[in-house]
Amino acid sequence: MLPGGLRVVTEAMPGVRSASLGVWVGVGSRDESPQLSGASHFLEHLLFKGTTSRSALDISVSLDEVGGEFNAFTSKEYTCFHARVLDDDLPLAIDVLGDIVTSSTIDAEDVEAEREVILDEIAMHDDDPDDVVGNVFAEKAWGSSPLGRPIAGTVPSIRSLTRAQILRYYRSRYAPERMVVTAAGNVDHADVVRRVRKAFSRANFLADTSVRPAPVRRGERSRRTSPGEVVVARPFEQVNLVLGVNGLVRTDERRYALGVLNAALGGGTSSRLFQEVREHRGLAYSVYSYAAHYADAGAFAVAVGCLPTKVDEVLSVVRTELERLAEKGIGEEELRRGKGQLRGTLVLSLEDSGSRMSRIAKAELLYDELPSIDEVLRRIDDVTLDDVNALARSLFAQPQTLAVVGPFESLPG
Repeated sequence: MLPGGLRVVTEAMPGVRSASLGVWVGVGSRDESPQLSGASHFLEHLLFKGTTSRSALDISVSLDEVGGEFNAFTSKEYTCFHARVLDDDLPLAIDVLGDIVTSSTIDAEDVEAEREVILDEIAMHDDDPDDVVGNVFAEKAWGSSPLGRPIAGTVPSIRSLTRAQILRYYRSRYAPERMVVTAAGNVDHADVVRRVRKAFSRANFLADTSVRPAPVRRGERSRRTSPGEVVVARPFEQVNLVLGVNGLVRTDERRYALGVLNAALGGGTSSRLFQEVREHRGLAYSVYSYAAHYADAGAFAVAVGCLPTKVDEVLSVVRTELERLAEKGIGEEELRRGKGQLRGTLVLSLEDSGSRMSRIAKAELLYDELPSIDEVLRRIDDVTLDDVNALARSLFAQPQTLAVVGPFESLPG
């Protein structure tokens, strides 16, 4: 750990010639007040617009000319700036990402230019039925709380955000103690730590205690999803729906059992929903289930896209499958397949340096533990049929939340 609380975590991968770097900041859209909705995502964009020593073009050219990849993303609970380069170019990547995170100028003209870009991005997502129904479901499930608001903000909130607000947000939220720098690939830990210390010492970043970070309060009480139904009329040719229930918080030990349950219900082409909804009945092209985990909240849901004439039958089939799982659970064969799917997905996903970098970052930032891959595989193997079926009974006995987006004001029939 460096001065100010900045953490540096690395994982060496013998035999590779690449390195992936991430700067993870423990702040996301759920940490915003209503007046600052979209500020985390807005700031993510602005940090690439220039620093005290680099212009936006300089930032782009520096990694483009060595064939590097770099980008950023914002979630509800964290923001990540990441790069993937040849191992020889890792020092450059550390210097560039350290520069943009610690020394961005947030110029007024950049704020105005990027405001239009973000409004275009919101419009783009507003034309995507999957994005729209996801936002509608979140709003219905968590209401006006930060978890219920879209990560990018809304058109009114983005239009009203000022440079002064964003600058204050930057200086109060982007503090060393909230950050984790991770690197994976052909890396040497001591060398990475030394270079991170140098890159993040700009603007007295590691020693400046004049502005204490605003407190982030999470996990004080569990936030349950609100049941109910909402239909949003959009001129889409398809109907997109999400049907969900209250789920598990991120650190719940039952998350491994939930992974097996998800695989059996809608996690692949052999799952119950895929076979019943798509293969046997031909009701939809896209059907799957998923889990969303947060520090103090969670949801487990089914998502389907279908023709308007089939929405009633789709809902009936999905609800019947959930009832069957609650009453009878899964069988030994589904347990075996579910475990196999989780094991394969885990191991295959960690074949590249970017995935390894993300894994160690989330372990440090979100879970406060880094189990070995063998330990995770053991936890998956330890899941029993009783574990999964008890969880199914608990989850699917709860009231449901339904979000529907399609070419009508209310559900047909």
